[in-house]
Amino acid sequence: MSDSEDMTEFASIVERIERGEVPIKNIERELICPICKELFTHPLILPCQHSVCHKCVRDLLLQNHEDSFDAGSECSLPGSPRSRVPSPSMERLDRLVRSGSISSPGWRRGSVTPRVTTIPCPGCQHDIDLGERGISMLFRNFTLESIVERYRQAARAAVAIMCNICKPPQLQEATKSCMDCKASYCNECFKLHHPWGTPKAQHEYVGPTTNFRPKVLMCPEHEMEKVNMYCEVCRRPVCHLCKLGGSHANHKVTSMSSAYKILKEKLAKSIHYLISKEDQVRTQITELELLINQTEENGQLAERRANEHFERLFETLQERKSEMLRSIEQSRNRRLNQLKGQVEEYQGMLENSGLVGYAQEVLKETDQSCFVQTAKQLHIRIQKATESLRTFHPAADPCFDEFVLDTSREETLLKEMCFGGVPDPPLIDLTNSKVYNEASIHWRLSDDHLPTDHHVLEYRRLGGPSQSPSQEDGEDSGVWRATDRVYGPSTMVCDLEPDTLYSFRVRSCRNSMFSPYSPEVTFHTPPAPAFGFLFSDKCGFSTERLILNKRRDTVESVAGMAFLLAAERVQTGSYIGLDYIIGDTGISQGRHYWAFKVEPHSYMVKVGVASDSKLLEWFHNPRDTSSPRYDHDSGHDSGSEDTCYELSQPFTLLTLGMGKLFIPKASSSSSVSSASAPAGDPGNRVLPMPHRLGVCLDYDACRVYFYDADSMRCLYERQVDCSGTMYPAFGLMGSGKVQLEEFITAKRLTF
Repeated sequence: MSDSEDMTEFASIVERIERGEVPIKNIERELICPICKELFTHPLILPCQHSVCHKCVRDLLLQNHEDSFDAGSECSLPGSPRSRVPSPSMERLDRLVRSGSISSPGWRRGSVTPRVTTIPCPGCQHDIDLGERGISMLFRNFTLESIVERYRQAARAAVAIMCNICKPPQLQEATKSCMDCKASYCNECFKLHHPWGTPKAQHEYVGPTTNFRPKVLMCPEHEMEKVNMYCEVCRRPVCHLCKLGGSHANHKVTSMSSAYKILKEKLAKSIHYLISKEDQVRTQITELELLINQTEENGQLAERRANEHFERLFETLQERKSEMLRSIEQSRNRRLNQLKGQVEEYQGMLENSGLVGYAQEVLKETDQSCFVQTAKQLHIRIQKATESLRTFHPAADPCFDEFVLDTSREETLLKEMCFGGVPDPPLIDLTNSKVYNEASIHWRLSDDHLPTDHHVLEYRRLGGPSQSPSQEDGEDSGVWRATDRVYGPSTMVCDLEPDTLYSFRVRSCRNSMFSPYSPEVTFHTPPAPAFGFLFSDKCGFSTERLILNKRRDTVESVAGMAFLLAAERVQTGSYIGLDYIIGDTGISQGRHYWAFKVEPHSYMVKVGVASDSKLLEWFHNPRDTSSPRYDHDSGHDSGSEDTCYELSQPFTLLTLGMGKLFIPKASSSSSVSSASAPAGDPGNRVLPMPHRLGVCLDYDACRVYFYDADSMRCLYERQVDCSGTMYPAFGLMGSGKVQLEEFITAKRLTF
């Protein structure tokens, strides 16, 4: 096809579309509201460009009291596209608010105007924030309304539109509709209400319709302004006030005529492309229909084969059941016969019955030869009965322990029985998974795994030291809770309770078939919510000896030239001061927890908290780095030295270094306790350095705790002076490195 022929066909398509000659009876699926599943009624355009019925949007907001909307949001101006539509749901909401039945932070007293209105779009499932103006910020989709009206007329061609003025029984069929009066008239009523020579005679009228649209589209934000521009960022019409100083001031806009021309041309070209590919579409439809038939046949075949396998399993199980029950029955009968025979034998020992009675009769025999002939065998029987009486043993064991059936292995095999296409179970990654008041759980798939559709993470509360027995026995304790579908290798679990043990497991799904669960993994949540901060490069930060990365979540101490020059002045020993760095956010109330990693090769790192009431004096007071007076650990065991040092410094720190953690010695100035070793034993005060260390500051209780962040075992705790604002503090000497965990820095980095 030549370019001229192509352009001619394209223009023809555009003309057909403009004249409404494109068939409309087959487009019903495009005219159905995704919520009510009915034809659109007064559809509104959401910010994501999907359309929803006006009433359906209201009902969505009504379902959640916190997601509310403005009762007076709809403008009643005749020219406004947002004409008010009565809604029973809205009237019910008005009554609820006036009666006080709804109590929510999102509602203002005496008004049904919401502060925030958020709804999930039924088309794309994204959350749509309508803002404080609610539905008033949405345009009505008049184009869609017109198409729906044409569809209704095509579907009910025999149903006429009646005059709105005529009264029964003289009700006449309407011949025209006035777009200004928004009513339909018969010829007589139209002449009566639009007399010649009056302003009403100038009204615009069209053929009979029930779709009355405004002549001019008005701006939802500036209700007296007409929309005359198109925002390319928000993809919606705007007025000149929106561009001058409104929410679209910095957005790129074009004129309405230009946007109309461009969008219409794009839409027409897209339609032309689809029409030109009609044969290809029909071929693909045929292929899809063939695939549907094949899917149906293969599904039925797979179902029959699965039934056959299960029938064989049932038959095998029934055979084994019959054999094993028969063995039990035979053993039972044999034992019963033996025990019954023994009972009969013992009954014969009773006087005047059985063996004893027979022997008594034999004793009456007077003929010696006859007596001897019978008595010998009888005496043997009597001796056996006497012996069995002396050493009584049941003839059979009533216990059937050898017939106890253990089916645990078979039950496990049956539970794990699956199709060949079932995915392998994933494994939770303990290295990358972190748990605070929120849990970030990561998992790995097998190296040769096939693609999966999604994953489902489940978790349950196992209890913790902070829970009372009543809480541990509650409904949520031990009950598995599942997250929504996860399409990646990790997910977040929110609102976990502090100081509580949780168990997690995950499984994968492919083609509606789930894998077995991964092995359960337990995590202990910290005793307080996570505290977010970054390292501060302002207060006392040494740029000569400390290196801070761009994200400010990692600090490294380098034993470079400055360290050697300071040590060069020392004649005996090297007493070099620590380089301190603090967090950029302080704590003035509550309980807070943060975690970090100290590199195992670090020479010396001190971690803890610092008070701002002494920080300025500490950082700005000059010190002699070569004097042992300014290093509290000078090798002496004097308690007075520790006491003096603790009172003079603003820090409460724990020492780590060279792969070890050192529990501080107890002093008379502070209340300390260790969960690991006696404070007075130097050998037991040295512990292996944890992979991750956690610090919890209870500001109100004036106490700081140090934890192994992996096992949440408290290593050391002590009293601390919380007279001012407290900051996370770190001190480094020599070569060392401290890295904050990603969860701790995430909020600050996002901000």
